[in-house]
Amino acid sequence: MLRYFDDPYRTHALGDALLILGLVLLGAGVMGGYVIDDRLSLATQVLTHILVIVGPTLVKIGYVMRINARHRLHLAY
Repeated sequence: MLRYFDDPYRTHALGDALLILGLVLLGAGVMGGYVIDDRLSLATQVLTHILVIVGPTLVKIGYVMRINARHRLHLAY
């Protein structure tokens, strides 16, 4: 598994994917938890509030992976 991160291009692509996934999950969590919460069951509301935590976490991990990959590629941040 660690050999997967040896290639900075692959790490950069994974970082991009995590950033996009995190933003999508955050958007879904905000929509479900705060915008259309009156139409959802309690279990679904709990899930959407969990997405509000998981989404930004993935954004942060993806951003750090991108910074690492760009540093190894000697590109500007």
